[in-house]
Amino acid sequence: MKQSLINYVLRLADNNLILGQKLSEWCGHAPELEIDIALTNIALDLIGQSRNLYQYAAELEGKGRTEDDLAYLRDCEDYCNVLLVEQPNEDFAYTIARQFFFDVYNYLLYKELVNSKDEQIAAIAEKSLKEINYHIRFSSEWLIRLGDGTELSHEKMQTAVNDLWDYIGEMTTTDALDNEMMEAGIGADLNKIKPLYFQKVKEIIAEATLTIPTNEPFQKGGKTGKHSEHLGHILTELQWMQRTYPGAAW
Repeated sequence: MKQSLINYVLRLADNNLILGQKLSEWCGHAPELEIDIALTNIALDLIGQSRNLYQYAAELEGKGRTEDDLAYLRDCEDYCNVLLVEQPNEDFAYTIARQFFFDVYNYLLYKELVNSKDEQIAAIAEKSLKEINYHIRFSSEWLIRLGDGTELSHEKMQTAVNDLWDYIGEMTTTDALDNEMMEAGIGADLNKIKPLYFQKVKEIIAEATLTIPTNEPFQKGGKTGKHSEHLGHILTELQWMQRTYPGAAW
């Protein structure tokens, strides 16, 4: 059970770290200053949340590793983030669609985790939920604004929604670890979250005057360490400093 709990905490942390890293790429490059600041703040929120989770995982492990070791010194196949969060930014529409799809899931997930029997997970979830409330408001409003905007913004947002749709099913699809943690009262019940997730996603997409894809989302593997080629590029950039200067500290 202890190793399963560590793996579950790492899964939560990896999702936030990798998405935070992708969002940070917009710093200084966003369409306007307000958006630049917003995306950077969301990235910092996600990385801060991941740090709390890595600290807890390191404490549970009891092998003398720190949150930095878990974030910067694991290999690609050791990460268990969902495939969605490692997808490229492409353009602003892709970034918003990816963020929206994740935010809806993250909000429903952490609403469940505040009731976790694991006190540390519950505390982290309660603190994080305040930030996630802002994240989902930001991404939903921008998805609607772009979808129901100009002909060009509508077209770009529809393309992003279509291309990323295949990756959203993995978040609410259970595996052995999800089921074990759920049965122990530690993890969230993804079977409960799934219908709520798709209801909310389709509601916002419709409000954005976009077409809801009809294909069944099928891409998966990230939760068990089977990733796209994109994660390797992300980790090369993320881990460069720590691997080049081992043990470096501020």
